[in-house]
Parts: sequence; C-alpha cells; structure tokens
Amino acid sequence: MPVRIELNGESREIPASISVRQLLEHLELPADRVAVEHNRTVVPRARWAEVVIEAGDRIEVVHFVGGGSGGGLGGDGGGLRIAGRSFDSRLIVGTGKYATHEIMAEAHRRSGAEMVTVAVRRVELKRGTGRSLLDFIDADRMTILPNTAGCYSVDDAVRTARLGREAGLSEWVKLEVIGDERTLFPDTAGLIEATRVLVKEGFVVMPYTNDDLIVARRLVDAGAAAIMPLGAPIGSGMGIQNVAAMRILRERVTEVPLIVDAGVGTASDAVLAMELGADGVLMNTAIAGADDPAAMADAMNHAVRAGRLAYEAGRIPRKLYATASSPAEGTVR
Repeated sequence: MPVRIELNGESREIPASISVRQLLEHLELPADRVAVEHNRTVVPRARWAEVVIEAGDRIEVVHFVGGGSGGGLGGDGGGLRIAGRSFDSRLIVGTGKYATHEIMAEAHRRSGAEMVTVAVRRVELKRGTGRSLLDFIDADRMTILPNTAGCYSVDDAVRTARLGREAGLSEWVKLEVIGDERTLFPDTAGLIEATRVLVKEGFVVMPYTNDDLIVARRLVDAGAAAIMPLGAPIGSGMGIQNVAAMRILRERVTEVPLIVDAGVGTASDAVLAMELGADGVLMNTAIAGADDPAAMADAMNHAVRAGRLAYEAGRIPRKLYATASSPAEGTVR
C-alpha cells in the first residue's frame, strides 16, 4: 500500500513502508555517495536495511556538490600541518562556480593544492544519476573537506557535518554558521557553540570566522583545529581588507594554523596573506571566476609559495628616507 513521506523537503509517494536501502534503490541513487537522515537523525549505513520508512516520515538524502571554498611546486620546506596531518601545499581550493567539471579538474591539478572543499547538499531527485563531482577530484592526491556552507543555525551546521561524515568522506569539516545573508559574515556565537558540539563528536573542525581575536581565542578553546578568518566578504575579490587585524591574529593565535578564507581576488592578494604570516589560504571564486581558471590556479600556486618564502625570509624595515645601496667610498668627484 503506497505511503506519503516528505523527501528532501517535498511531499512524495513511495510504494510501501520500505527500508532506507530499498528507498535508495527505488530512487536509483548511488548508495556509495549519499547520506540519509530519517526524522532529523542520521542513519548509519550499517542500519540502512533495518530502518523502515513509515507514512509521514521526513527523509533527507544528501551528496556533495561544488563549494567554497603530484603536480605543482611541492613544499616550501615546512608545509602546512593540521591536526597531525601534513600537506606540502599551503593552498586550499574549492569546487564551486566552474563552468565544467573538466575545467575544475585542470585548475586543481595546476594549483598544486592537496585539500579541496565540497558542499553537502540535497540530492536533486529529478536529475539523472550521471557522473558525480567526486569523479573529477583526484582523491589519491587531494583530501576532501566537506563544508557546511549555507547553514544559518547551529542545528543545521551540526546536522550537515554529521551527514557529510556519514556519506563516507571525512570527519574533517570546514564549519560555517552564517549570520547575515547579504554579507555572509559568520554568526560567531553560533560558530563557537557548533565547534564545541562537533569537537566532542570527534570532528576535526576548521571554522570560518571573522577577524576578531576574542572569537578566535574562544574557537581555539572550543577545540578548533585551525582558525579561518575572512580577508574580505566571500566572493568579493576585494583582497585583504583587514591587514592590522590579521597581524594581531598571527601574533596571538599560535596553537593552531591561521588560514585566510575569503576575499582573495588575484595572486597579489594571496602573496599579501602569506606575507602577513598566514599558514595557508583557501580560495574558490578567485580561480573559478577567472577568464582562464587553470592559469589563475597556477598563479595562485606560485603566489602562496612565494608569499610564505618571503615571510620566512623576513622583509627589510620600512624607512621614510632613502638609504644608498652602493658604497660612498671611491665615488668620482
């Protein structure tokens, strides 16, 4: 006897009270790349065959889509270290806004990045089950970092992180709790609360935050594995607008990596972020939105490495007046 349920926010009729596994088979969805929530509780894969869906139940089926945020130049002598894992590249890239998956894959290759963010989203049930975004990510080289982009509450962010982990990719999460739709600035109070919850559940949490030192300190105390302050609004391409605040963060946040997230528009912005002492930079729009994404990815690869080398080398002091480079002795007069 058919029953009616709510599936990904829409009313839908299914043939009968069936198990989660049977539902996925009925929908012809790839079971290896989705996660399922039953009445707001994540269903572990091991229980898909035993959890039965009844009339009136609410089901969410999610997968991974583009999001923000071998090959390349290799390391800079130290590399980026997060939660005990080491990465040669200090550049983290995204998967959103590319014209095609093929263009994205080439940009990833030329970026030299070893970590890539993906967004957790509902499966579009009316679309065919062709090649997935994940088919175009070199999983042998790149660590996939699920993010909670688009979440405006602690509950939504925590649920999304749990679904991302259940989908089988990672217990790592780039945590976003958005507080304002127009600026996409973070809800810092919610961010701290969500960090505490997810850290207790064993997640490696990398929160997207503002440039407030006090918020950063509280995120560290909550167990964040990295602090990811914005340089400017997401997708704005304005470059680093808060240089003084970034310097303060670099001086006062030393327990975990500091990764600039959002606002980078071109290679010089990435250089500046690294020269300020950032441990890494996450970007998506600056590469995906360029006229030639692959070429821009190559530029960002060089920029991040050059900026880090310059920071480690130590710049000369700024002076108001000139200082001659050539010796004065022996000058012809």
